[in-house]
Amino acid sequence: MDTQLYLVPTPIGNLEDITLRALRILKEVDLILAEDTRTSGKLLKHYQISNPLQSYHIFNEHKIVESLIKRLKNGETIALISDAGTPSISDPGFLLVKQCLEAGVSLECLPGATAFVPALVKSGLPSDRFTFEGFLPHKKGRQTRLRQIAEETRTTVIYESPHRLVKCLNQLAEVCGTSRMSSVSRELTKIHEETINGTLGELIDYFGKKVIKGEIVIVIHGK
Repeated sequence: MDTQLYLVPTPIGNLEDITLRALRILKEVDLILAEDTRTSGKLLKHYQISNPLQSYHIFNEHKIVESLIKRLKNGETIALISDAGTPSISDPGFLLVKQCLEAGVSLECLPGATAFVPALVKSGLPSDRFTFEGFLPHKKGRQTRLRQIAEETRTTVIYESPHRLVKCLNQLAEVCGTSRMSSVSRELTKIHEETINGTLGELIDYFGKKVIKGEIVIVIHGK
């Protein structure tokens, strides 16, 4: 069966970080689903891709997923992209994939950019075994997850927003200790890309004195 739904990774910063295959598929599909059409529109315009574009995000996915399945079963081809990186990794995509599998719709996920991979490699921390936590809960369940990270023997990778970075590092230090080796990467693949490795105490001191911008990946050494 020919593929009907494509999950297409997009660059996390540098627009050159997209595969030739991804560009070909984006030019061939009947519809492109984008988390934010304004953000994705810049990428598509850069590569002169003018296929129909529709919003697909956490606020509307439950409302439109059935209509999308119907279009796919009627023979249309659709590509799902997120603002940056691989769809379904801390981004919309899981629900659509689940519904496609249940409906017998064929799908394929292309390999491509994902922020946690370069951050993990550049951290210098063990990467043979690791756990990916994505974004931690803001309130309910956050302390439980933090305590689990403190006891985890594998390297842990989490995502965080810039305005919550220092608070998160302090919370990690409370449960892991200030001497736990860690790493913070931000603005990956962009002009101001930065990776700082050190103890949680050193990272708190460094980032506590800075105005922090960009998407954040934190890597924490296992217990």
